[in-house]
Amino acid sequence: MTITLDRAIYTSLLAEYQPQIITNDAEYNRALESIERLMARVELTSEEVSLLKLLSTLVEIYEDTQVPVEPSCPQDILLHLMEARGLKQADIIGIIGSKGVVSEIVNGKRSISKAQAKALGEFFHVSPALFI
Repeated sequence: MTITLDRAIYTSLLAEYQPQIITNDAEYNRALESIERLMARVELTSEEVSLLKLLSTLVEIYEDTQVPVEPSCPQDILLHLMEARGLKQADIIGIIGSKGVVSEIVNGKRSISKAQAKALGEFFHVSPALFI
């Protein structure tokens, strides 16, 4: 389904927001502020939705190329997945071992084995490589 935009309204929005390729943090922050303003509205017109998609794409491109992402260690990934699901250490005992083993892994005192990584990958529906 093709959405027809009102050219005058869309042109006015483009003039107001002036979207462009983001090349620095100041432009990045302006784009984020524009996205936040649009998302704060109760209902968006089709022209505003198109502008929001455009700004989001520009931000995504900048983040993919400019914002460094620190690699996470297996323990951090496990903790994040547990938090996201509201799990406690006791909830993964049957997956990777005894209470003591789980405690040591969660507290960074023991590495996750390949077998445990495979079990965690199946449990969380992610690649086991995240835990190795």
